[in-house]
Amino acid sequence: MQTLFADTFYWVALIHAKDQWHRQVRAFSTLIQDYSLITTDLVLVEYLNFFAKFDQPMKQGVVNFYRQIRTSPNLQIISVDSYLIQSGVELYANRLDKGYSLTDCIGSISFMQVSNYTCP
Repeated sequence: MQTLFADTFYWVALIHAKDQWHRQVRAFSTLIQDYSLITTDLVLVEYLNFFAKFDQPMKQGVVNFYRQIRTSPNLQIISVDSYLIQSGVELYANRLDKGYSLTDCIGSISFMQVSNYTCP
């Protein structure tokens, strides 16, 4: 089974119908049903934070979706510890010419560890 990393962009666009990428991400998500996904708890924090200023019904839907994906058998959620944070900071420091956030770097490190993928 192939493995993909699900970042904040993916989770937000998947659930937020007004996101410019919503349709494409929804269509993509149907194509990858046989794939396993990896994300980090930090990515999911960003996902929840994104919706902080939305109305209560939207936030309830976001929380419900969060609870649903946490039990998905095709999703592995990597817990971020101090080692991952430090490793992410090192990657961030080595990629200052890129537009990567620290969360992106931590996600990349997590994905590389789990899938044996090499970061370009």
